[in-house]
Amino acid sequence: MTTTAALLARARERLIGAPREALGVVRTSRWRADRIVRAGDAWRLGVLLLTDDAVLAAGEVLRAAEEVRRGYTAESSRARAERRAMARRGGFAEGEIVHVGWVTLDPDAVDAGGASGPLALLDGRPAVRWSPAGGLMPLAGYLDEKVALLREGT
Repeated sequence: MTTTAALLARARERLIGAPREALGVVRTSRWRADRIVRAGDAWRLGVLLLTDDAVLAAGEVLRAAEEVRRGYTAESSRARAERRAMARRGGFAEGEIVHVGWVTLDPDAVDAGGASGPLALLDGRPAVRWSPAGGLMPLAGYLDEKVALLREGT
């Protein structure tokens, strides 16, 4: 049986030279406006973010943008614009893609028969839940598809 860690390591090897996207975390301060600061980078593979030494469950995806005053029809639009401005205040370039709210996953827990975020075992093989309502699919095939798509974009 191929382990989850082995599948992820193989994906990393195939992704060398492929574009990465920024990881960010929210920082609050009593003296400065809240901001999102850089916490590394990762390859985006659908619901997974793959770093050099970890696998993460993707959270919210933003594009950093200057704060502007406009009317919003929904409070959710206003909140999203504020998070985009937080990323810009934190040092991200205008339009840069930033992932926030990501969670570190445990491949060893998956191989031991448990689950970690969207990762789990399916018939004894590593699998991934590609959407909250979607079913599990073999991780090997999922990674092959996502790596190929990311490589084609370069």
